[in-house]
Amino acid sequence: MKGLAKFLCLSTLALLVLMPLAAAAAEDEGFGPIFDGKTLKGWDGNPKFWRVEDGCIVGETTAENPTPGNTFIIWRGGKPADLELKVDFRLRNHNSGIQFRSFEVPKEKWVVGGYQSDIEGTGQFSGILYEERARGILAGRGEKTVIGEDHKPKVVGQVGDPKELFSKIDLKGWNEYHIIAQGNHIIQKINGQTMVDVTDEDTKMRRADGIIALQLHAGPPMKVEFRNVRLKELKKEGPGARGQGSGKTPASERLTPSPSSLAPRKKIVLIAGPPSHGYASHEHNAGCLLLAKWLNESGLPVEAVVYRNGWPKEPNALDGADAIVIFSDGGGGHPIMPHLGEVGKLMQKGVGLACLHYAVEVPKGKAGDLLKDWTGGYFETFWSVNPFWVADFKKLPEHPITRGVKPFKINDEWYYHMRFMDDMEGVTPILTDVPPDSTHEGRDDAHGGNPTVRARKGMPEHVAWARVRPDGGRGFGFTGGHFHWSWGNDGFRTVVLNAIAWVAKVEIPEGGVPSKTPTFEELQANQDKPAPKDFGPEQAQKLIEPWR
Repeated sequence: MKGLAKFLCLSTLALLVLMPLAAAAAEDEGFGPIFDGKTLKGWDGNPKFWRVEDGCIVGETTAENPTPGNTFIIWRGGKPADLELKVDFRLRNHNSGIQFRSFEVPKEKWVVGGYQSDIEGTGQFSGILYEERARGILAGRGEKTVIGEDHKPKVVGQVGDPKELFSKIDLKGWNEYHIIAQGNHIIQKINGQTMVDVTDEDTKMRRADGIIALQLHAGPPMKVEFRNVRLKELKKEGPGARGQGSGKTPASERLTPSPSSLAPRKKIVLIAGPPSHGYASHEHNAGCLLLAKWLNESGLPVEAVVYRNGWPKEPNALDGADAIVIFSDGGGGHPIMPHLGEVGKLMQKGVGLACLHYAVEVPKGKAGDLLKDWTGGYFETFWSVNPFWVADFKKLPEHPITRGVKPFKINDEWYYHMRFMDDMEGVTPILTDVPPDSTHEGRDDAHGGNPTVRARKGMPEHVAWARVRPDGGRGFGFTGGHFHWSWGNDGFRTVVLNAIAWVAKVEIPEGGVPSKTPTFEELQANQDKPAPKDFGPEQAQKLIEPWR
């Protein structure tokens, strides 16, 4: 009897040991490796950036070896349709992603568009479903969405709390991505947690099959590693189902993107100045990150990258830029000052330039003349003034920058009486209002007041403007932006987003560059200064609500 009991005990122990292994084997049943762990056989990418190391596919850029645009390593083993894909990943800085049902951009080597399971260094975008070179963000982390024929996702439910799901991602270690795409239904999981659930009913833009690829993002130096890349092709649902593992879809069943989705992406470089004023004022970094987020989520053919704390240290940061946006303090400490020659060469190539708030001010003389030429006007000391006042933009001109913008009213530090081009050559006023008489009473000094301004009581002043240079290059100046909460105003925000896209020579939609009104949490994120004690959503709401 003792022998039988011992046998049963050992058998039970063996079962307990083997059960997890059996479950894992069952879970991976039907998966096959598409990376051998030793070589890049079957994969095609720029050898300057991709290699095999310690059993991983490694993509890496450095300050000395940057990539001017997003570059990809492509699996050449087929174009799967319905599939499950499992990939272990580890990211060191910046941004990456896993492409599936994707396509190669014509005439651009190692450049890919299509569905992307996003990976991002801060975790903000990790787990989302993005569409490179097409519709932008299709689902945020935790969202269940349906994409309609208008190409826009609609949130119809939740698969989890975004913050809780974020806690399941190890930003410094290894994680497993599990992508399931069957028919028009896509599910993404990280470490077993469902991150998004998407139904793509956009028959003109969705894709039924395509290539698999791994992304290395343009911008700051970064490194990303992938291992255990495993694929299982699923049987096609419904009539005309294919045999499992064929890797081919009949041409009549393939859905390709519209020509506009293949348009080359415009590179927009946002330069955020160092920390400056107190909490929620001159929040250059937080503001630039929000602007880049909204631009990248817009579905427009743009790729916005942010460099913080002044001029980029990376020597090739501006290579391939279509537009530069500077949001910083100005005057003699303006980050552009040591780089006027470099920027001048870019302007000659037609690169756009937008300057926000204090960044419209540079010293009078050479720098002032250049900025005036590049953007149409600038803040000249002892000529321009910088008072706080409530501007009421009741009438907007017809211009691409005002598309989708309704008249709005908002309190900010609206500089005015700029030094513009003679006879406003090439300059179009965008935002104009009559400042209150009280703003003309500042004492004579570099910023506060002067006789010319005092003589202009009751006259309209331009606080945002656009210029088309003789060579076709575009510039934009915007004097608002002191208060970080101003980004919560839809009109304020859309004018700036439209203008940035416009200087990059992107066609502005009739409704303007789309963006969601930010939450308090989004506005609070990434600020340089800590919030005062007991400052929360209610206090912020009192500052934002009157101007929404």
